[in-house]
Amino acid sequence: MAVAVVKSRALAGMSAPEVVVEAHLANGLPAFTLVGLPETEVKEARDRVRAAIQNARFEFPARRITVNLAPADLPKESGRFDLPIALAILAASGQIPATRFATAEFAGELALTGELRPVRGALAMALATRAAQRSLVLPQVSAGEAALASGVETLAAGSLLDVCAWLSGQGTLASPSATSTAPAPCYPDFADVKGQTAARRALEVAAAGGHSVLMSGPPGTGKSMLAARFPGILPAMDETEALEAAAVASLNGGFRIEHWGRRPYRAPHHTASAVALVGGGGNPRPGEISLAHHGVLFLDELPEFSRQVLEVLREPLETGHITISRAARQADFPARFQLVAAMNPCPCGYLGHPTQACRDTPEQIARYRGRISGPLLDRIDIQISVPALTEDELMRAVPGEASAAIRARVEAARARQMHRQGKPNAALGSREIDALCILDAAGEALLKQAIARLNLSARAYHRILRLARSIADLAGSPSILTAHLAEAIQYRRPPA
Repeated sequence: MAVAVVKSRALAGMSAPEVVVEAHLANGLPAFTLVGLPETEVKEARDRVRAAIQNARFEFPARRITVNLAPADLPKESGRFDLPIALAILAASGQIPATRFATAEFAGELALTGELRPVRGALAMALATRAAQRSLVLPQVSAGEAALASGVETLAAGSLLDVCAWLSGQGTLASPSATSTAPAPCYPDFADVKGQTAARRALEVAAAGGHSVLMSGPPGTGKSMLAARFPGILPAMDETEALEAAAVASLNGGFRIEHWGRRPYRAPHHTASAVALVGGGGNPRPGEISLAHHGVLFLDELPEFSRQVLEVLREPLETGHITISRAARQADFPARFQLVAAMNPCPCGYLGHPTQACRDTPEQIARYRGRISGPLLDRIDIQISVPALTEDELMRAVPGEASAAIRARVEAARARQMHRQGKPNAALGSREIDALCILDAAGEALLKQAIARLNLSARAYHRILRLARSIADLAGSPSILTAHLAEAIQYRRPPA
């Protein structure tokens, strides 16, 4: 035939819209034209496809070749279209049959030798292909990733020749196992942390209810160590959460099968830009807050981040997603992460240290703390001090409580929340708070005093009630007691 049509997929945020690859062969001087809003890496497919076809022992047609990538108004990027372009040219020239093109989709980058290289976004493509009720042919590494999405037939190919043999009925393509063989997630253990009983308790409350945390303390008190061990006390990911986190990581090409079911932990440097944090680019890609979806985003040295960078966290902390808008494109990414931040109490770091003297003036301290805006601080549920360890605590050889024991209590508390309201306490709306966070007379009086003395906002009021509900769940209490509320109020006091 002179025309062949092959189905493939592009990437647009978290979605994978269908792309129809059409190849037409006409008489005339030999030429290879690629149309359909291709970007530079797609235009370069002409040379890769020509070399791959020839090295696979096929004939590259010496005719006028026009390849159209439809729809024409959808930008096409990356080398994922190499394989469908090559197949369309071979089918149009009559070298392979096109009978299976109606029931299958293809994606893969071609090496000059004809070998297939992995592509980004395999999970997003698999989910879209499942909705279209077609099979999906991918490179071997990408096919193993796409197989994690149940309900879609995923076929793995090693080269262009393998795919052509399968289309001709002279070979088979393996179907990767739909179950992951990844080992159980392994995290650093809280048993390594000495002392810091109050900070450990605060992190346990944060894990139980999905709350954000800010730790303030001198250098070397274990703030980074505590944050690195925080994912180990979070509840185990269910299949839906694991699939969502893997799909986001796949968009950047950073997903590995061995990381399946592991809570993401992202710790960007304080020189990161706003785009690096929330995502963006000409073809929008997820940023650190989306790559931390269902996991932990750790921001060390919080005041050292640019003020503009920190302010972009305000909306996703509230909504759990981020919308990247450009002149011609818009992309939505999930961003339901737990923020764990750390900072020093002053520029030199030794304000309030029992043995080291602080050398900063009050103006320098106020300017340093002022780098974090009030609205952002208001959105951080737990704000605690992490003091310097005493000599006895530092020299003590007895290990702290292990992560497994803490995680058992956290999972029990989270199970109570899911049974009661179907979501973590941190995600409760105002009406749900009124219905589920009822205080007795003593609790109401205590909260009124806290609002007056600490000058709490309406947002802080709701966050205190959510915290108190999490503390009560950890204690196995059906109602919020005065002790639970008092602990929650204590966590809302800005660290000294």
